[in-house]
Amino acid sequence: MPRIIKSGLIQMSLPMTEGEGTMEEIKEAMIQKHIPLIEEAGEKGVQILCLQEIFSTPYFCPGQNSAWYASAESVPGPTTDRMAEYAKKYKMVMIVPVYEKEQAGVLYNTAAVMNADGTYLGKYRKNHIPHTSGFWEKFFFKPGNLGYPVFQTMYAKVGVYICYDRHFPDGARCLGLNGAEIVYNPSATVAGLSQYLWKLEQPAHAAANGYFMGCINRVGEEKPWNLGRFYGSSYFVDPRGQIFATASEDKDELLISEFDLDMIDEVRSVWQFFRDRRPETYGKLVEL
Repeated sequence: MPRIIKSGLIQMSLPMTEGEGTMEEIKEAMIQKHIPLIEEAGEKGVQILCLQEIFSTPYFCPGQNSAWYASAESVPGPTTDRMAEYAKKYKMVMIVPVYEKEQAGVLYNTAAVMNADGTYLGKYRKNHIPHTSGFWEKFFFKPGNLGYPVFQTMYAKVGVYICYDRHFPDGARCLGLNGAEIVYNPSATVAGLSQYLWKLEQPAHAAANGYFMGCINRVGEEKPWNLGRFYGSSYFVDPRGQIFATASEDKDELLISEFDLDMIDEVRSVWQFFRDRRPETYGKLVEL
């Protein structure tokens, strides 16, 4: 029997930003703006739903205001617990990216994975942290320390890569080797060089490793940072590297698509990504 998955991606602009309310009001406004689309996804039978990078706040990394440290929370914690209620209600796996506080002064860019019964399966912490061209992320995040986990959900084996990670093929390969069938990449990226790379790198990862990817980017401009326009264009790509569903560049949107996980077997029967690897020839590169 075909293994048909219905998956959804939510791209969203800010309803409130710095200077328009307290930090808690800004977070709550963003969560409330997401809830109708989360419920729509559940009502339409979405089985796996992914939200955008640090979905509940502005993407504050273009500044270096330590006040945003206070927006970080434990994982699992208040926001993931709220999302777990929707996961359980709709029997929908959810990938929930938030700003994580492990302990005082130890902060990560994290995505929690909630199973379709609302249970917390674990988390991925963004491994590659940029500090360039207005993305001053090392001011806010420690590099991840959990490797490249893959989560056995009720519907599929799911991995997570986050935004800047996509520039590095090594972790994408690790996710494939660890058994990922679908890799989700929640992002916050603006127009410019990255827009060209947006539809180049992730299809390349999907094709090089023989898995599906769901790639999410927020939309709109975020003041007072004015770094540029978040261009949306969230999409799904198959194990052949073909994009088969794409959202708009400028609208709040729930993108839903169905696809057959059996395509992974079909593609890997032609291209033996893992059988024909030669790790013994990569030693010096790995040692670097």
